[in-house]
Amino acid sequence: MTKTLYFEVGEYKQRLAKTKQSMNDKGIEVLIVTDPANMNYITGFDGWSFYVHQGLIIIIDQDEPIWFGRGQDGNAARLTTWLSEENIRAYTDDYVQSLIKHPMDYVSDILREKGCDNKVIATEMDTYYYTAKCQECLVNNLPNAKFKDGTNLINWVKIVKSSTEIDYIKKAAIIVENTMQKAFDSINVGTRQNEVAANVYHAQIYGTEEFGGDYTSIAPLLPSGIRTSTPHLSWTDEPYRDGDTVLVEIAGNYRRYHCPLSRTVILGNAPQKVQDLASVVVEGIAETLAFVKPGITAEDIERVWSKSIAKSGFIKDSRVGYSFGLNYPPDWGEHTISLRPGDKTILEPNMTLHFMPGIWLDDCGVDISEPIRITETGVELLTHYPRKLLVK
Repeated sequence: MTKTLYFEVGEYKQRLAKTKQSMNDKGIEVLIVTDPANMNYITGFDGWSFYVHQGLIIIIDQDEPIWFGRGQDGNAARLTTWLSEENIRAYTDDYVQSLIKHPMDYVSDILREKGCDNKVIATEMDTYYYTAKCQECLVNNLPNAKFKDGTNLINWVKIVKSSTEIDYIKKAAIIVENTMQKAFDSINVGTRQNEVAANVYHAQIYGTEEFGGDYTSIAPLLPSGIRTSTPHLSWTDEPYRDGDTVLVEIAGNYRRYHCPLSRTVILGNAPQKVQDLASVVVEGIAETLAFVKPGITAEDIERVWSKSIAKSGFIKDSRVGYSFGLNYPPDWGEHTISLRPGDKTILEPNMTLHFMPGIWLDDCGVDISEPIRITETGVELLTHYPRKLLVK
């Protein structure tokens, strides 16, 4: 069976080695991975099958992980991973949404078979697709095992990107710039919001003539009017009206690697409050990015931003950014670095961050962001879309 791998097998094995080093440091002998992005990162597995229980079993002294999943998804593992046949373990369909058996019963059987039923086992306890029932089954089935929380262990391994990963993110950046332009061109008085969303989806997936795009982990966020007082709304079927403010937060995606971008569009005359808020945000972005370089901490970035906007009287009480890259729904963030007080993560070259200092007030908001790569000496802008309030 012909495999489709987006990285050399050697790179996957390097990632696995780093993961095992982290496991060893934390006293973990077995790691059960259910986050789809982490499954992809370690093996290449790529399928829309995360609505059923699936994952990897990483045993610290075994050369390969074991993939487990639904029977009909076994060929997805054969097609998209570097794993050998003996490490692709598919359960029968009577495990799916059953009231009498659970896929983690199947995983428990594998762990007994491998002599791991009395080991220190870590699970990704705070990930989207790992349920309380999963943990309950494992604990009940393996009474001699000791369980630890392995949430975000792999996430922290993957925050520094390889050259190939950076190349994929830069392709995603080209897609998101093209898509942002399509969104801007489509937002007009009288146009229904859903028509703009449809154009955004087309641009995201079409990509360019040289390379296509993938589905993004978050739907296009397109609140308008009073709905701009909050960031995470999508669209309605209402037409845009003269004077509307529209927030556009979207991403490009190439081979599951994202590049997010946000801008704010005004139809007609921008309210003075929105103009003032946009000026503060744009100035704060410029001052903060001039400061960013390797060796500083995540909270240092937020401190410079806060100092910049303090003179304006506006307040932002949420983080101003986060790490991003490889992911699946429902998020393109990596759940590691947050640009906020208390995050003392030291920035390193080839970390990718979404500097996203949007401000949302009671009746309006402004959303302007920059995806960046930390370089050896400073920062690289991954996109070059005009950084300003976009007025039509």
